[in-house]
Amino acid sequence: MLNRRDLLKSFGMGVVGVSPALFPRWIPKLAFASSTTPARVQTNGGRDVLVNIFLRGGMDGLNTVVPFGEGALYYDKRPTLAIPEPSTKPLTAIDLDGYFGLHPALMPLKDIWDADALTIVHAAGSIDPTRSHFDAMEYMERGTPGSKTTPSGWINRHLQSTAWQNDSPFRALGMGAMLQSSLRGAVSTLALKSIAAFHLGGRDDQLEAIQAAIAGVYAIQAPQDLLQREAAQVYAAMGMLNGIDPDAYTPENGAEYPDTDFGNGLKQIAMLIKADLGLEVACVDLGGWDTHEGQGGAEGWHADLLTELGAGLGAFYADLQSWMADVTVVTMSEFGRRLEENASAGTDHGHGNVMFVMGGGARSQLYADWIGLAPDLLDDGDLAVTTDYRDILSEIMLARLGNDKITQVFPDYAPNIRGIFTPRA
Repeated sequence: MLNRRDLLKSFGMGVVGVSPALFPRWIPKLAFASSTTPARVQTNGGRDVLVNIFLRGGMDGLNTVVPFGEGALYYDKRPTLAIPEPSTKPLTAIDLDGYFGLHPALMPLKDIWDADALTIVHAAGSIDPTRSHFDAMEYMERGTPGSKTTPSGWINRHLQSTAWQNDSPFRALGMGAMLQSSLRGAVSTLALKSIAAFHLGGRDDQLEAIQAAIAGVYAIQAPQDLLQREAAQVYAAMGMLNGIDPDAYTPENGAEYPDTDFGNGLKQIAMLIKADLGLEVACVDLGGWDTHEGQGGAEGWHADLLTELGAGLGAFYADLQSWMADVTVVTMSEFGRRLEENASAGTDHGHGNVMFVMGGGARSQLYADWIGLAPDLLDDGDLAVTTDYRDILSEIMLARLGNDKITQVFPDYAPNIRGIFTPRA
């Protein structure tokens, strides 16, 4: 009988990954959260797939969804960065309702707006006043602003509190090398760098023998301990992905994803949704939003990020057009930027920001408990948060994800359900 170490030596390979004795180089680089719940079985019928996009670095919401109707209160504070009012000229705000407009780089979102599938929530965010990226992201992803002791993320608690069962290894997925904090907790979740990296490597004539050896060493057919359960999940996930070839995938409706980590992450989430592998939640990040200097206005650093965001969301919507009634996409960022631009032609850490919700029960509306940009209405120079981001996530859970255990997901918080999203029938 070979032991685990002898097996790996027989393949002449080292080991890397979460469990050093488990993952050799040719096993996909995965990250699993610990699991204390038994395997479950259930389809995703009757609930949306949630795609959570975190815009890391603090996106400038005031230049993303421009309050041009504020006039001098906006334009005088941003003499070099402000987005011009809507007009027939290029590189001006895209009018939404006569008061707010999209940054010109977000034209793909205007098409989704016109299709009545995009809700924009302004002056949203976390109530905690921290200006620390790390703290703000952790508070938001844990769902407990101000508390660093919460051991799990809000998405993991959502999965833990649901009444249905789902034993798919793709129930909850984080695209990227690291598992997002929102996914960490008692329910097993998966971090996936790419589908292509997930498949076993090596010679085709050896793969069957390798797979059989893995199954024997780790008792995959009847796992007993944590190591065997982790191995069983890896093995099951590999089997489920064997029929998916990302190189041969053609997005529908002429969709073209950006050739970036973000764009490729969205494309692979779309592939998994279409493959019907039991995906309930997927997370993907887009970083680089910390625009302290040289931010740019209608063009430049911030505009380039918005171009990537808009192109990715536009491609995802077009590719999944036949599925979007059962998919909800929500974006969030740890905080916004200050109203007044700084001396380095950038913006410093602020407070209130913008959330986008696309597909599912989203209707094209700009929701804002908007109190304005007058100096006496700002929060220490920042756009005030008048909509707690947990209100938006709670309503999505209730209306689209079939989960009414809000207090388990957001402890010690009573959300204000605003009736923004259309409930599932």
